[in-house]
Amino acid sequence: MKRRHAWLLCAWLAFPVLASRQVVDDAGHTVTVPDRVNAIADGWFAHHSVLMTLGAGSKIVATVNHPESQPWMFKITPTLNQALQVRGTAFNPESLLAKKVDVVFTSAGNDKAEGYRQAGLPTLQMAFTDYPSLMKSVTTTAEVLGTAEARSRAKAYNQYLQTTLDNVQSKVEGLTDGQRPKVLHIQSLKPLKVDGSHTLIDTWISLAGGKNVAAEIEGNMKEVSPERVLAWQPDVIILGANSGSLEDSQYAALFSGLKAVKNGKVLQNPAGVFPWDRYGTESALQIQWAALMLHPERFKGVDIAKVAQDFYQRFFDYTLSSDETQRILQAQKPADR
Repeated sequence: MKRRHAWLLCAWLAFPVLASRQVVDDAGHTVTVPDRVNAIADGWFAHHSVLMTLGAGSKIVATVNHPESQPWMFKITPTLNQALQVRGTAFNPESLLAKKVDVVFTSAGNDKAEGYRQAGLPTLQMAFTDYPSLMKSVTTTAEVLGTAEARSRAKAYNQYLQTTLDNVQSKVEGLTDGQRPKVLHIQSLKPLKVDGSHTLIDTWISLAGGKNVAAEIEGNMKEVSPERVLAWQPDVIILGANSGSLEDSQYAALFSGLKAVKNGKVLQNPAGVFPWDRYGTESALQIQWAALMLHPERFKGVDIAKVAQDFYQRFFDYTLSSDETQRILQAQKPADR
């Protein structure tokens, strides 16, 4: 009997039981994840920045992002160049199993999530539409990673974001309706698409001291007619990272009479690891950039280049040169891409 117990003990030591934990994802599902997460498939474009912020970008072995569309992401986390890259947002479960993926992240509502679960892959559906839900998503992702480092970085990022929100809000407090410029955020010029209410874009426009002229439309990237833009008469136009140039677009002549165009208030939104204006952790930089652009007199002394450099060093473990910083602020690709 003693010899049998000794054999069982040796077997247990040789093949330890893989520990697991339970995490509730952003869609409310309770998901069992392994104690050690070393290989990740990320099926949500924006969520990559969350993993990078938590120091886990190098653990992504399957991605929906590509170096052509997100060159800074692949430069700052070069291991992504060796990851499995797919077009669209759907992975082949067999490919993920071959990669020995520990967890899969998808956006909430992704219809492929159930297929991953049926293949035995722990799958978490993530979503954030405002800053409280972004902070919650960062915390949830850290819990999935399960390391002290990830939890510490999540806490640091959330504190940074909250401090940023408080600082910006304190400086735009007291603005009258007339002091808030009418802002139009154009995500695409061909076709013409704008961002309306109930979006993160609408939130940062308001927080930065502006008014979203497209607030009568609900949702992201909604197609509109040029006549509607003329009727809105925005004071400021902000062009999304990949929208192209207004002066080179088919609307150049038509929009030449807009107040924003005549006053030189057509701005190119910065883009780094992910477009700052969209759904990623760099939204903490977006708020500061937008507030500075809309109300420079209230944000004197803010050096947005230094703010960006400090952020990238702290949260992406990357030292931006002066040239790289300017390229990001102007939504340009890295010089070597």
